[in-house]
Amino acid sequence: MKKSTIISLSEITKFQSKEEEFSPYRWYRHMLKQEPVVYNEETDSWHVFKYDLVKTVLNDHEHFSSVRKRSIVNVGYSSEGEGADNEHHIPDKLDIHNVDPPEHRKRRSLLASAFTPRSLKLWEPRIQAVADELVAEFSQLPEVDIVKAYTSMFPVIIMSDLLGIPSKDRLLFKEWVDILFMPTTDATFNRINEMKKIAGQQYFEYLYPFVVSKRTNLAEDIISDLIQVEVDGEHFTDEEIVRTTMFILGAGIETTSNLLANSFYALLYDKPELYTELRNNPELVGNAVEEMLRYRFHISKMDRMVKADNNLLGVELKKGDAIVAWMSAANMDEDMFEDPFTLNIHRPNNNKQLAFGFGTHFCLGAPLARLEAKIVLTTFLQTFTSIEPVSGFILEDHLTPSAAGQSLTSLPMKLYT
Repeated sequence: MKKSTIISLSEITKFQSKEEEFSPYRWYRHMLKQEPVVYNEETDSWHVFKYDLVKTVLNDHEHFSSVRKRSIVNVGYSSEGEGADNEHHIPDKLDIHNVDPPEHRKRRSLLASAFTPRSLKLWEPRIQAVADELVAEFSQLPEVDIVKAYTSMFPVIIMSDLLGIPSKDRLLFKEWVDILFMPTTDATFNRINEMKKIAGQQYFEYLYPFVVSKRTNLAEDIISDLIQVEVDGEHFTDEEIVRTTMFILGAGIETTSNLLANSFYALLYDKPELYTELRNNPELVGNAVEEMLRYRFHISKMDRMVKADNNLLGVELKKGDAIVAWMSAANMDEDMFEDPFTLNIHRPNNNKQLAFGFGTHFCLGAPLARLEAKIVLTTFLQTFTSIEPVSGFILEDHLTPSAAGQSLTSLPMKLYT
């Protein structure tokens, strides 16, 4: 993706610190009240924040298209040369992000076969076993960095396992995904693009022979599912499967890792008394996950292209305009959520949050992410009676830019069993 096609969100947010981006509540409050729909001249793009308007942009594919020429996401790398065929390009027949209905429904149904309720039922014991294994490694320690020991490792192991990758190569996948989904600016584009090119090539060279060998050794995993999928009488090539796994990995690792880390941050710093309540009432963990998605998963947004002139958002939009729907801001809309800037797991409608999107492009992996979060928190709560912050922790020093916004690099905590 060439840099001219990237919509730089920093040009509209103008956050003054990492911490401000990690907890963007003041900015969300301002935009919701003062500029619910706004045009940003520097990026030549529209931005929408209100709950109902965000839902309109995400779901009205007659006026807002997923087939766009510009995007806020820079995944993979850009290669020079006319007609270059790069390993990072997802094959058309499995690309569910840059397509509208009715073609979208057909493509989505292919990938959906790997994320069925039956699959979740099959995977649940494996997910629980990973949580048990990781918690056991630090259960006797007085202190742990929960990001390094638990929340960053967990989704890597899960996604590698579900793809069918040998466990010895789990960390390789995390390194590649971290680089491939790294955000860029005009200033950093060339340097980071070169890193992405190397990571993409290494990933492809590793996985291609693995997929080839998998064809004669099918199992209960996503790569085996992709090998067996049929589209209009055609099967996917090994190259297409490799390219698709890159996107599945990115979607399944980074976002889930952020959700888990941010949830522990909330239990330590946003509302410490919540830990005891959840430990005493484990049936509330599902509610807590929904509220964490609403309140602490503050990095959710999608871009669209205006498909036809309209004023559905109260402003005159022209065909071809780029528009960004800020789902995480919509999750703070007081017209939808009472007292939205408060963390409240008893909120009756927190499952109306838009962290996973809305409509035809609703996140395919949402049930898996919810299951992972529930198991991660429940397993931890069952093991430790209480947790406390470690003195001297400075949030600003433990954040790093990622495709999903500011991500925690570490979060130390004291443990009590």
